[in-house]
Amino acid sequence: MRRYQMINELTSEISFTSFKEEVLKDYETVCLSRAMSLLGRKEVLTGKAKFGIFGDGKELPQIAMAKAFQKGDFRSGYYRDQTFMMVIDSLTPQQLFAGLYAHTDLDHEPMSSGRQMGGHYNTDLIDKNGTWLRQTDRYNSSSDVSCTAAQMPRLVGLAMASKLYRTEEVFHDTKFSVNGNEVAWGTIGNASTSQGHFFESLNAAGVHQIPMVISVWDDEYGISVDNSYQTIKGSISEALSGFQRSKTKAGFEIFKVKGWDYPNLIHTFQKAGELARTHHVPVLIHVTELTQPQGHSSSGSHERYKSEDRLEWEKENDCNRKFRAWILDSKIATEAELNEIEKSTQQQAKQAKDDAWEASLKTIRIEAQQLVDSLNACGNQNLIKEANRLIKDKTINRKKIASLARKSLRILRQHPSSQTEELQSWTKRYFEQTQPKFSSNLYNETQTSSLQVDPVDVSYDDDATQVDGRIIIRDNFKALFEKNSKLLVFGEDTGKIGDVNQGLEGLQSIFGVERVADRGIREATIVGEGIGMALRGLRPIAEIQYLDYVLYALQIMSDDLATLHYRTNGKQVCPLIVRTRGHRLEGIWHSGSPMGGLVHNLRGMFILVPRNMTQAAGMYNTLLEGNDPAIVIESLNGYRLKEKLPNNLGEFRVPLGFTKTIRKGKDITIVSYGSTLRIVLEAAKELHKMGIDSEVIDIQSLIPFDLGKDIRKSVEKTNRLLIVDEDVPGGGTAYILNELLEKQHIFPLLDSKPKTLSAKAHRPAYGSDGDYFSKPSLDDILDSAYEMMHEFDPKEFPKIS
Repeated sequence: MRRYQMINELTSEISFTSFKEEVLKDYETVCLSRAMSLLGRKEVLTGKAKFGIFGDGKELPQIAMAKAFQKGDFRSGYYRDQTFMMVIDSLTPQQLFAGLYAHTDLDHEPMSSGRQMGGHYNTDLIDKNGTWLRQTDRYNSSSDVSCTAAQMPRLVGLAMASKLYRTEEVFHDTKFSVNGNEVAWGTIGNASTSQGHFFESLNAAGVHQIPMVISVWDDEYGISVDNSYQTIKGSISEALSGFQRSKTKAGFEIFKVKGWDYPNLIHTFQKAGELARTHHVPVLIHVTELTQPQGHSSSGSHERYKSEDRLEWEKENDCNRKFRAWILDSKIATEAELNEIEKSTQQQAKQAKDDAWEASLKTIRIEAQQLVDSLNACGNQNLIKEANRLIKDKTINRKKIASLARKSLRILRQHPSSQTEELQSWTKRYFEQTQPKFSSNLYNETQTSSLQVDPVDVSYDDDATQVDGRIIIRDNFKALFEKNSKLLVFGEDTGKIGDVNQGLEGLQSIFGVERVADRGIREATIVGEGIGMALRGLRPIAEIQYLDYVLYALQIMSDDLATLHYRTNGKQVCPLIVRTRGHRLEGIWHSGSPMGGLVHNLRGMFILVPRNMTQAAGMYNTLLEGNDPAIVIESLNGYRLKEKLPNNLGEFRVPLGFTKTIRKGKDITIVSYGSTLRIVLEAAKELHKMGIDSEVIDIQSLIPFDLGKDIRKSVEKTNRLLIVDEDVPGGGTAYILNELLEKQHIFPLLDSKPKTLSAKAHRPAYGSDGDYFSKPSLDDILDSAYEMMHEFDPKEFPKIS
């Protein structure tokens, strides 16, 4: 429950006592927040924290925003919003400092357990079992990211969900929405509005007409670069004047208000919230004349790039100072009353800092003492001296403990004893207990994980017909839409024509223009919409037309979607499916296979690479039974290939992370996936004619990878491995080989060095010849496999060339 009663208008008929109480509570909050910022910077400069970025200079408009924020609403903001989070009772002073000290205990640091630098905020969306909490009874905040403007695409989705909950009866669910009356509130710094994500998101919001309020905190700088370099006309509200709605055309409502003007701030935010909430009109509030009392962050001083006049202006126009003057001028309180508030909040901030620091060290000191006791027992005097220094270290951390333990084991390696064995055991236990504090929850570890979904075999009628692959994927989607009322799909050419390959043909006419929907050419916000919708209980499939175009949205997928579960330490989950298609067509931008880039940038997502449309359908069926983000890459040249029509569409489920042995063999193991697998199978037939018995394995899932270790079992039999992949050299093949060598330990099983066959380093050239000379061909696979057998037995397999 918030501590504040909402003041709809300062002219409302309320008693002066109540009014004074509210204003002074606001003043106490801004003073406390400022004191926390000032102390936080000092903690960084003294070395107790690594980095600090705070909300000083932005306190007052955040008070006004919080007053308009209601239960069920969502925030998608950035690292200046500490005051707002305090007002909605989602951040205490001690928690702010716990974040600064990277405390790994969720009870002390509920935002990320120290995984993100301080200043990044969120609220719980799921419980420890992975079950959704009731959002309409809570003040909600999606998890912040540092990347400038990256919060904007997600904001579109959060607001779009309200529109869908209001207009689409099928989505009705009071756990997530009350008739779409929720507002998505976004905050962004003025300089970040220069980013493409901001403009793309703004355009999407204007097109959709969704209940979204964007607040631009404008202090006229982006680190050292002022607005004249950032924004045309030096003003984002002037630059966006063409977005202003009119009597005849929909658009944005744009407000401009000074960041130190308390009455007008409250009035503006109340008006914006009501307009967005009631009429679903998007609003931009340009909050001007804000300051940065300590500069951008703890990593530099703004005195280096601001003039003396500017620095003096910032002192005079500090929002807290102006608020103080307004209170005195309005005779709401006396100087003595304000002095007492200021003194009290400084004491509160200091106490919170001290308590957070002691709490962050308590467990670490216990761990350090355990190591010291173990080292004392070993009797090495030099190590005992180091241990004593460690225990007295005022900035002790787990890195120092772990490093000393490992160093001690190296020193004591030539003097084994029962004491050194105990040290070895302690060190092993320490890493087993400590590593998860920094590594857990990259993927969903609850019962809602898609890996916990029971598989269901695909089944066929005895007289099953052969149909185009697109028919299977289309009819499977139809079955899914009928059974899952929260499901929707959207993207470029997704709706009216049923996607460019007709995998959704005719479904819009059945399920409506919002559930099977078209979008403009804006990949970042297509994915962002999906993120926001998924956070609000819907089951979106965001379609990116071609795999190459995923690169437009890769930053959002990498920095937001893939990291969400990890960076909140399991307190938020985003079950968004990104659907796309790629591989082996023709031309530089329609045949891409940037798998190495995806597996490196999208850790935290599942990356699924089905060989045909039946497998793709089974993967969608599985994912929709769980709560995980994933990208499914359908084979672009597989939509017109014939497959048997299953009789349990929408029901059969492919287990994720497991391979499929397509062909048994004893001489060589060939692994691949997607479209290239079909060429591998052709090659296996030709190799058989040449006396080579190939075992062909479909990887199916790059992340997770071969959970059953079936490739190792195959190599144990064949003792040879060829990896075929159409990514560039060192891309997908390097990832696959690393998984097999480092995690499945296949090296001792090999009689020949493992070989990778990839595409050439360039993008594939156009046409059939371009495909042949750019990507692995049938001949390439035959020659590579034969060469490995020639090395094994030159007599039986004489050299070809």
